[in-house]
Amino acid sequence: MADLPLNSSSDASHQSSTEHPSLEHFWMPFTANRQFKTNPRLLTKAEGMYYTDIDGNKVLDATAGLWCCNAGHGRKEISEAVSKQIKEMDYAPSFQMGHPIAFELAERLIELSPEGLNKVFFTNSGSESVDTALKMALCYHRANGQASRTRFIGREMGYHGVGFGGISVGGLSNNRKAFSGQLLQGVDHLPHTLDIQNAAFTRGLSHFGAEKAEILEQLVTLHGAENIAAVIVEPMSGSAGVILPPQGYLKRLREITKKHGILLIFDEVITAFGRVGAAFASQRWGVIPDIITTAKAINNGAIPMGAVFVQDFIHDTCMQGPNELIEFFHGYTYSGHPVAAAAALATLSIYENEQLFERSFELERYFEDAVHNLKGLPNVIDIRNTGLVAGIQFSPNAQGAGKRGYGVFEHCFRHGTLVRATGDIIAMSPPLIVDKREIDQMVNSLSDAINAVG
Repeated sequence: MADLPLNSSSDASHQSSTEHPSLEHFWMPFTANRQFKTNPRLLTKAEGMYYTDIDGNKVLDATAGLWCCNAGHGRKEISEAVSKQIKEMDYAPSFQMGHPIAFELAERLIELSPEGLNKVFFTNSGSESVDTALKMALCYHRANGQASRTRFIGREMGYHGVGFGGISVGGLSNNRKAFSGQLLQGVDHLPHTLDIQNAAFTRGLSHFGAEKAEILEQLVTLHGAENIAAVIVEPMSGSAGVILPPQGYLKRLREITKKHGILLIFDEVITAFGRVGAAFASQRWGVIPDIITTAKAINNGAIPMGAVFVQDFIHDTCMQGPNELIEFFHGYTYSGHPVAAAAALATLSIYENEQLFERSFELERYFEDAVHNLKGLPNVIDIRNTGLVAGIQFSPNAQGAGKRGYGVFEHCFRHGTLVRATGDIIAMSPPLIVDKREIDQMVNSLSDAINAVG
């Protein structure tokens, strides 16, 4: 791996390109607001693999924005499609009305989806996709004459957005504890699959931990299958720090849920659209769920949008009663928004024309070798990877959990590379257009930061 110089444009003497705005009024999400506003990181432009910050410095994007921009930044195909659509029709409702572009997008998406998931419900975010999927599960069981199936089973360390449904089935304590008195009732959690003791520095999926799926049988025994609506898991837990499924784990969950008539929901908000080396993680790892939630890279992060993919039998079972009555009392003002849909159609064409899903798979080994070269650096206790995503985990320092991870993140940014910190884990998930030189550059930047922070 070549030792590449850091971008010279990070020189602090660079002239400011944009006037700094007031930071007082924006209450920022998932941010230490007081810390940020003392030492802000502001991005003003993006093109290809790079952001430009407010002071004119180039910043290599090793995170695809926030797992979103799989086709890279500043794609003219997308901006032109958005411009054309907003001129023709800026908005149209989807309640008892329709517009052709949403139906066209649904058809294009189904061409990519796993077998049997032939219906699409549009949302505006991953959080909305998850709450939609949970409601669909309840709707299906009620329509199927099994209204007692109301319980959900999530997983420890799972992230399913920030709606009350999502944080209830999610398993990140910081997202739950302030709202614990108002979470959904009737929710259990499977154990997480992170096993540093036995599987540290595994390349790809580990051989340890598939037996953790058997805990689902214990929960069925405890609650009765007739009371469980669905199990929801991320095939790969991204927000928790790139936690991968052990070999055979997802397959075993599928076997147990089918055995007991429980729906299986895959939250692919992060993994869908090429991140793990296929259009969907479901396809990469050969396990077809009943429902898949998506968002983020569906339109390259251009405009808020999500989509829930559903097996035909779920949709068809819910189509009951007189034809003139609404079958599913759920939806959003912006479901299938025409401008967001135009961005998605342009994005899907980029993915296809440039074969970016295949590129993710082809670059996997090079990316794997590069990130595993970080093994042996100070306080690195694990490295995990698949497709074009990796997690590098550190031991916490004496000042407390998360301090080392934040220090590495901050050092990388100040020296021209954007990574993502989750506690003491750094996640790397570059746009799928990344080349080998850029992989080397981001890993070298991370290596320098790890050595500097100690």
